[in-house]
Formats: sequence, structure tokens, C-alpha cells
Amino acid sequence: MKNRGGWMNMPQGIPNCPPGLEYLTMIDQLLVHQKVEMLEALTGFETKNKFTVKNNLGQKVYYAAESNDWLTRNCCGHLRPFDMKIFDNYKNEVIHLHRPLACDSCCFPCCLQSMEVSAPPGTIIGSVEQEWSILCPSYAIKNASGETVLRIEGPFCTFSICGDVEFKIMSGDGQVQVGKISKQWSGMIREYFTDTDYFGISFPMDLDVRMKAVMLGACFLIDAMFFEKTQVEN
Repeated sequence: MKNRGGWMNMPQGIPNCPPGLEYLTMIDQLLVHQKVEMLEALTGFETKNKFTVKNNLGQKVYYAAESNDWLTRNCCGHLRPFDMKIFDNYKNEVIHLHRPLACDSCCFPCCLQSMEVSAPPGTIIGSVEQEWSILCPSYAIKNASGETVLRIEGPFCTFSICGDVEFKIMSGDGQVQVGKISKQWSGMIREYFTDTDYFGISFPMDLDVRMKAVMLGACFLIDAMFFEKTQVEN
């Protein structure tokens, strides 16, 4: 890997790997940084979210951009449906995320949150599905066949009060922690006057690249559900 602060070089000669996911073969940690939108900070109107995804050396791996309309973003708030397009250094869309409109209340277990992950776009490689839970958020990470490969267990309290918020990545049977998604404290000004977020994702190096991509989708779903409330909602 070269060019610290630039783009990560793509590994070559990776067999049976969806195009654009080669980067993930060499990664066990991703850092997700949301771009500060000044219009949103000044007016309170929700703008399209944009993110930079980096490795632990600070090299860019992907760039992600939300796709939906102004009315949906500002009327549906943190429950809004969206598509997220994830691009590589060559501006190719290599991962596509789709989040349908749904509720997140424990009172309606038949209509919970989900995220469909495709790589390349049009080829489903897995999904993130919220599981019914009263106290702590819980998700099943499934492969293209609908089999649960991993689980995510969230904390009882998801408020970021001068500290990180950790979601544990567990084995499929829920017995062993294999990684985590952490919402990182970004400072008083950012936390209270913008919805700009910082996340860290860690997972086993030998995890299938498709599941690593699904874990990235899980990070965006968690961000949307718990850390994207607009000033109007607040």
C-alpha cells in the first residue's frame, strides 16, 4: 500500500471476487467519514449524505453517495428510504445499497428495517435485517442465500454522550464477538449542530469480501437509524 492519504492500490489477481471488492481482501478495518454539509448545518434541511471510506492507513477505499429526493429526506427523516451508491477510485459503482421505507418500532415487528446489498449493482450478495427486540437493537447479516452468517448486537443506549457507541459483530450463533461497528465521538460542535458522523468497522481479515461489503451496508443502516435525526426531529 502506498500514498498515505491518497487512494489505496487495488490488489491484483484475486479469484472469485466481485469487481471492485478486491480492496477488501487486504482489509480488516474500515473508517467511514461523513462529509460536512454547510447548507444542512446552517438551515437544518437534510441534504444527500456523502461519505469517504478509508483503510486504517488513511487511504481512500471507496466514496459513497446517497440517492433520493429532497421531499423524502426532509419528510421521512431518519426512516427515509434511500439508495447508496459506492464508487471506487475509477468512479465505477462497485456496491449498491437499497433501504426500503419501513418503521423501527418494537410495536411493529412485521415491518422492521433492512438493507439489501449488491456487488456489482444488480447482483445481490447479502442483506442486513433488523430483528425484533425490545431493549437492544439486533440485526442478522445474511448472505445471498438468506443464511445468517453474522449478527450485530447494539447497546441499550445509543446516545453518544462524549464517548463512542459500540455495536458488537457476533458469530452466526451469537456466541463469539468477531468485530464491531463503533460510532466515534466527533466533538461537541459536530455532534450537536450537524449529523456528520464518524464510524469504525472491524472484522476478521479472512471474512468473505461479500460479507465485508454487507457489513459496510450495516454501518450505513445503523447510521441512518440512530444518528441521522434531523434538527426538526430533535
